[in-house]
Amino acid sequence: MAADNALGEFLKARRGRVPPAHADLPAHGRRRVAGLRRDELARLAGMSEPYLTRLEQGVDRHPSPQVLRALARALELDDDARAHLFALAAPGPVPPGETEVAPDVHQLLDAWAGTPAYVRDRRFDVLAANKWARALAPMYEPGHNLARDVFLDPAARRLFPDWPEIAAQTAAALRAEADPRDPRVARLVAELEADEDFRGLWARHDARPSRDELKRFAHPVVGELALRRQALTVGGAEQQVIIVYQAAPGSPSETALARLL
Repeated sequence: MAADNALGEFLKARRGRVPPAHADLPAHGRRRVAGLRRDELARLAGMSEPYLTRLEQGVDRHPSPQVLRALARALELDDDARAHLFALAAPGPVPPGETEVAPDVHQLLDAWAGTPAYVRDRRFDVLAANKWARALAPMYEPGHNLARDVFLDPAARRLFPDWPEIAAQTAAALRAEADPRDPRVARLVAELEADEDFRGLWARHDARPSRDELKRFAHPVVGELALRRQALTVGGAEQQVIIVYQAAPGSPSETALARLL
């Protein structure tokens, strides 16, 4: 994650993903770049090409909200990517370093009997987990990094029947949630880029925080599970996220989940 020019890298990557036809530009003839050329994006966004060049090269790092809105519209960004664009242009304070999981959060995790739950930070490091989460998958053991396991542990590809979708969600969530100014994030991304799948997904610059979604597991002991994932922010520790997996009442997944322990 290029912290020194995260905004510029995002603009260049997303410019390359807009088909010229979407902007009523001719697609015929030889084009040297995928997507929009810099002068085409500048024209669509109502700004000069030299100014857009300064943004992409990191010379100008603080465009106005009006400029950001114009770029978001021209780049056809969805709400998540738009929010990410604004965050890159006006990053908040550097988040605190290592944080302990509060005792009452540990108590909360353990109180969810039969419900896998764990706490991770914005780098996707697992900080705490109840015994049902640890039984669901080794990657939920404290000390693991979820992104590292998804891409670099072959067991994850067997655990998730929808691994390509899970991989894309993981890369997009890491992009949206991790702070590019954190040296540990930069080291993690450099490690993950050894994987071809991660490199391809990371180059897309998709940004989408973790959401409440259905996730399928192929557990080696209890078989298939379809669990609803809930993502909750810890009050007073905004760098921590509680992930909870729930099965639909009366479903085969609920029965399988009860056999985890």
